[in-house]
Amino acid sequence: MKKHSVLAWSMVVALGGFLFGFDTAVISGAEKSIQQFWNLSAFAHGLTISIALIGTVIGSLVGSRPSDHFGRKNTLYFVALAYLLSSIGTALADNWYIFLVFRLLGGLGVGISSVTAPIYISEVSPAHRRGSLVGLFQFNVVLGILISYLSNYLLSQGGDTSWRWMLGVQAFPSIVFLVLIFFIPESPRWLILKKGATEKALEILRIINPLNCNEELASIKQSSLGSVAGSKQEGLFSGKYNKQVILAVLFAFFNQVSGINAIIYYAPRIFEMAGLGAHSSLLSTVGIGMVNFVFTLLAINIIDKVGRKTLMLIGSIGLIISLGLVAVAFLKTDATGFEIPFYVMLFIAFFAFSQGAVIWVFISEIFPNKVRAKGQTLGSSTHWVMAALIAFCFPYLAESLGGSTIFFFFCAMMVLQLIFVWRMMPETKGRSLEQIGENVVLMH
Repeated sequence: MKKHSVLAWSMVVALGGFLFGFDTAVISGAEKSIQQFWNLSAFAHGLTISIALIGTVIGSLVGSRPSDHFGRKNTLYFVALAYLLSSIGTALADNWYIFLVFRLLGGLGVGISSVTAPIYISEVSPAHRRGSLVGLFQFNVVLGILISYLSNYLLSQGGDTSWRWMLGVQAFPSIVFLVLIFFIPESPRWLILKKGATEKALEILRIINPLNCNEELASIKQSSLGSVAGSKQEGLFSGKYNKQVILAVLFAFFNQVSGINAIIYYAPRIFEMAGLGAHSSLLSTVGIGMVNFVFTLLAINIIDKVGRKTLMLIGSIGLIISLGLVAVAFLKTDATGFEIPFYVMLFIAFFAFSQGAVIWVFISEIFPNKVRAKGQTLGSSTHWVMAALIAFCFPYLAESLGGSTIFFFFCAMMVLQLIFVWRMMPETKGRSLEQIGENVVLMH
């Protein structure tokens, strides 16, 4: 029962990931109707689509502040409320500027969720199950993307106002998320580090780790003492956490220069560049969603057995091969219409199996308790800033340089990622957060 309590808490918080994925992808089905409804110029249309991404960058940059000050649980209440108001506001908006405000609010929810949800799950998870439980967050992101594609398809037959239903339907899972947060406890590590509520934290630790709860409490309190003693000179960039900072920034950087968001956002465009018709391109996009879903599920089921580094080594090699095949296929004059979509789906499979499943787990566990929220913010904001840059630059670069050059660049970046994983990335499976946070400099 206690084992299932931790799983239930993690599943509730992972709903934030579902809404994250749904909110990010749902605009793809509504964007053309929105442009026609308000007769938007190219610039205004671009701002309408990207405003949520701007909110996500802002949310990821400030996410550690409410998480540390108000607590992980209270911050999740704000996230759920942001998703709820965003879905209702965008569905009912009769003014373009009001629409932008509510899309920005949804983006803030995504950004803060990408900081707070992985932290919460990592802090309530036993060491031997932390990878798969935090991986539930990424699994739900992928599930949210897939469900938003299917929802858009089902609601697309609703006439001129179908775009409002596409955006408004997110209110239902948002309400469920908002209600369920009430039933989860606060993070025991936050209670000790920020509130000194030892007894309340111990009650929660007894559920998480009944056999070793007192030892874990002592370990957390010890890290708390270190936090108080070194609070003035030990900020995230004090020099003490240089290795963690480098690991988080590079991991998030490589996540995006793989080209994943360029493919997620612009898959129909890429497939049309490869010679597919519009209908076949949309069908192939649904295929991407399914492959992403299946291989993320596979990865989170084995991440605690084989380890984070092993998944990354396998994935990096697969990404190099698949991206290389895409680049070469763009050069060929006799490539079949489905050759590039097949290679792209191979890329998605390797990405979901490695970077997609590992990123939120790894970044959430490498920082010590006292700077974990700030470290997660650094990794998350790096991820989202790079996502914004790739999303903005890809259409221009693809048109001016061609598909082959772009994908050779992504391939070269994955060669560098392979070297980074092989030489720098530590294995963190099976260790407590305190063991990782204080000893990551010595780990390899």
